[in-house]
Amino acid sequence: MPNMDPKKTPMPEQEPLVRARNFKEVSYGYTAEQAVNEAKRCLNCKNRPCMTGCPVSVRIPEFIAKVAEGDFEGAYGIIKSTNSLPAVCGRVCPQERQCESKCVRGIKGEPVGIGRLERFCADHMRDKQPDPEIPTPNGHKVAIIGAGPAGLTAAGDLAKLGYEVTVFEAFHTAGGVLMYGIPEFRLPKSIVRSEIEGLEKLGVKIMTNMVIGKVLSVDELFSMGFEAVFIGSGAGLPRFMGIDGEDLVGVYSANEYLTRINLMKAYDDEYFTPIKKSKNVAVVGGGNVAMDSARSAMRLGAEKVYIIYRRSMDELPARKEEVHHAQEEGIEFRLLTNPTRVIGDKNGQVEAIECVKMELGDPDASGRRSPKVIEGSEFALDVDTVIMALGTSPNPLLRMTTPGLETNSKGTLIVNENECTTKEGVFAGGDAVTGAATVILAMGAGKKAAAAIDDYIRNK
Repeated sequence: MPNMDPKKTPMPEQEPLVRARNFKEVSYGYTAEQAVNEAKRCLNCKNRPCMTGCPVSVRIPEFIAKVAEGDFEGAYGIIKSTNSLPAVCGRVCPQERQCESKCVRGIKGEPVGIGRLERFCADHMRDKQPDPEIPTPNGHKVAIIGAGPAGLTAAGDLAKLGYEVTVFEAFHTAGGVLMYGIPEFRLPKSIVRSEIEGLEKLGVKIMTNMVIGKVLSVDELFSMGFEAVFIGSGAGLPRFMGIDGEDLVGVYSANEYLTRINLMKAYDDEYFTPIKKSKNVAVVGGGNVAMDSARSAMRLGAEKVYIIYRRSMDELPARKEEVHHAQEEGIEFRLLTNPTRVIGDKNGQVEAIECVKMELGDPDASGRRSPKVIEGSEFALDVDTVIMALGTSPNPLLRMTTPGLETNSKGTLIVNENECTTKEGVFAGGDAVTGAATVILAMGAGKKAAAAIDDYIRNK
């Protein structure tokens, strides 16, 4: 019998005041019974509107139908046929703006929990899946720069087609933003490592501590026999506001702060990673990275954490689930507020952040209402740490060391409709092309580029 409950099956999770002080995963995931119950809410629509919202074309109604039957292995096989990182996507994709936003059940209730079901299938099969069959080699080599979501997806798709794929990663471990940017409580690193191991079993080689542009150039990769290169190097260069006091001790970019916590394990006493033991923290920004920074600061022991955002809650770009979790955990949102300077003490340490109140004016070119300063509304918050979560842009190293590789005014790589750059045989996708965006959009770009690279090599 179909389940016609208008609401999603709730996801069990840690109590807010407990989880706010530990780095264990917030959500526990569905049991088998809960997953079957939720899958039975799917109407299996004939025209599959949910699939139009998926950048990696997961066959959503098909896998959900298998879950409803209790065939979890079959469901996982369907997901895995188009998605190389299902356990990751099930946790961090903004499903509410993608597949679930197209779900017909959402018209008169809540959409089917597509992401929750994808996560369940991946978790259920993690230790049960056999090693994949290694495809017959086709005799061609492809180099991937960056072992983040875009690079790993392109690598997986190309390996399945028989290509000899080598991924060159600048850090000491693969995963990109999945490892350094997203906290353990949202995406356990063991999950990421497990997904990467699955790609290595397909034959993908991953070389770490390889900064392309320093250790090797793109042109040298071609001279080594690689017939195409995919750039999925991400956007790791942080932005700042340019206000007074940003050079004080206690001001971090979100990029540095989260890398110290996630990749360098500053939350674990067994690691001697330098990070400030904060009492009061201000996080400037309103995206998912701001939520991750604020919630991480709370878990490191901060007594008070503020989110400072210059627009209202309606314009806040972070996922609703992340905002909801942050509010539950006691993080205070200072909306329609913008910093004007960071104030330091005589020793050059942060002691406050000065802000001004804002009001929303007319919409800007993108349709968002532009914030305007309310004159005379200055005030200060006593804080000892400020985290700037204002977005990132690509590192210019590859552009500077690769003749013929062009970028636009924002520093992102220029590509055509097939993810091909201005340099012959070089493709790119993910944040290196779009600027900071979502994991799933980067994966979609990696998937599209893999198909274009296959076409390019076969018809060269």
